[in-house]
Amino acid sequence: MTEAITGYIFYEIAALLVLAATAGFVGLLLRQPLIVSFIAVGILAGPSVLDIARSDEHIDLLAELGIAVLLFLVGLKLDLNLVRTLGPVALMTGLGQVAFTTIFGFLIGLGLGFEVVTSLYIAVALTFSSTIIIVKLLSDKREIDSLHGRIALGFLIVQDLVVVLAMIVLSAVGVGAAADSAFTDVLLVFGYGAVMLVAVGLFIRFLANPLVERLSRAPELLVSFAIGWAALLAALGHYLGFGKELGGLLAGVSLASTPFREAIAARLASLRDFLLLFFFIALGASLDLSVLGASIMAAMLFSLFVLIGNPLIVLAIMGAMGYRKRTGFLAGLTVAQISEFSLIFMAMGVSLGHVAGEAMGLVTLVGLITIAASTYMITYSHQLYAVLEPVIGIFERPSAGREEDAWQPKTQGYDVVIFGLGRYGLAIAKELRASGLNVLGVDFNPVAVRHARRLDFSVQFGDATDPEFLLHLPLTHAKWVILAVPEHETGLTHDDPRRSLIRSLKDMKYQGQIAVAAYSDEAAEALRTVGSDIVFMPFRDAASQAAALVLGEARPSLDIPVDPEGQKEFA
Repeated sequence: MTEAITGYIFYEIAALLVLAATAGFVGLLLRQPLIVSFIAVGILAGPSVLDIARSDEHIDLLAELGIAVLLFLVGLKLDLNLVRTLGPVALMTGLGQVAFTTIFGFLIGLGLGFEVVTSLYIAVALTFSSTIIIVKLLSDKREIDSLHGRIALGFLIVQDLVVVLAMIVLSAVGVGAAADSAFTDVLLVFGYGAVMLVAVGLFIRFLANPLVERLSRAPELLVSFAIGWAALLAALGHYLGFGKELGGLLAGVSLASTPFREAIAARLASLRDFLLLFFFIALGASLDLSVLGASIMAAMLFSLFVLIGNPLIVLAIMGAMGYRKRTGFLAGLTVAQISEFSLIFMAMGVSLGHVAGEAMGLVTLVGLITIAASTYMITYSHQLYAVLEPVIGIFERPSAGREEDAWQPKTQGYDVVIFGLGRYGLAIAKELRASGLNVLGVDFNPVAVRHARRLDFSVQFGDATDPEFLLHLPLTHAKWVILAVPEHETGLTHDDPRRSLIRSLKDMKYQGQIAVAAYSDEAAEALRTVGSDIVFMPFRDAASQAAALVLGEARPSLDIPVDPEGQKEFA
């Protein structure tokens, strides 16, 4: 009997995955993000259409794990040092947009006849924009490092902080509503939260860096630890009464200040998307299409409010701060949708009994409309601006024009990015730095990373062959990418990491030049074929340099201190 049930569940999951892949492909053709396709999968798999998703308990379990991983990744972005460096424009636009959307969304909800609590929930849900979607769209357009891109990322961080506060308040209210001695239980939960915050603070101060650095020597173990850590703190948060969402978020915050956070985030991105599929399946399967039909007019009104009102308030605030209308318009388009957090926030409200399922369905419908529409608005933002430019001129102050000075990037960018910080890569980095170039090093060996940092190099820990990790690197202004990674252990193969990295750079439309180290003529030719501009031959080049030194035709190279602990690993 058990085997029959297990087999049935396997068939069900297999059918859902095939349906998700099909819907995802259709969404790709329509240039839509996966979140739209996944919600559509839930609706198709639900009782109103195909009635495939029946194993609610198993799907809900995967959905809860997906939420924990998602909140963990959000926490990874909330590095306290990064939060402290937020510019005034990010704070003003972020908080201004949240306040505007909450107040007017609440009034619209009351005007449509919703109860006070339901209207408040809907209004707060409409304030959140999808960081995942915005980063992907801006990266595809190579605008992530543009002025409006940096400002957008700034107020998305502000929104993430609002998400955290909203969930803390929601958890406390939920505990109070569920208990007779509400005040005592709320105080108890806050006490538990304070103890957990202190424990996380001590972990960050004394354990996070050495522990993660040790784990990073085995990449698979690092990923397993990250998932286990997120699940552990999520379970602990649920047990102590303030929710698995906040527990998962704290797990991410505890690792956000480590130099390995980008590598962890890149490795977990695919798992997050896979597990969130089941959250959206559970969400879509719970929607009653007949109820959704009755909510279409309200959903259209709220959608127009998000699509038009949110960009306008950002445009108005940025215009008042002296930014040009073009910058304000392009940044404002990034908040013209709601996010997966809106749906998670509403789901928490439903689970606490604060709102009915109809409100959840309404916000889901608003999500489908706004995410689908805003994707095209951001993709064709410059064409849309050309059409609307005469109309939005009222938002630009006559004195606008020095906006570049108001939001400078945290760094001036890197001239050269070097992958591989062994003896050879580090020697190249030191020569280039001595020539006045700004160099960033990337390596997956924690010993090499630590040694390079001791020499005062800027270094990122991460896997050079991971396309998700590459998206987070500051490659926009880099004139050169140098691959000084070792020769593949099995020689020249189709999975040579250097070839994979070159292809990923080409797919990202990297505009600079690429130099690669090769150790045989065959490898050099293959690397030129896939797009390398220059191929170094270290042994041959070293022989030429040695001969030039003997003949007095070259200068000596700079000495590179060798770390005794990692000497063998730098070969």
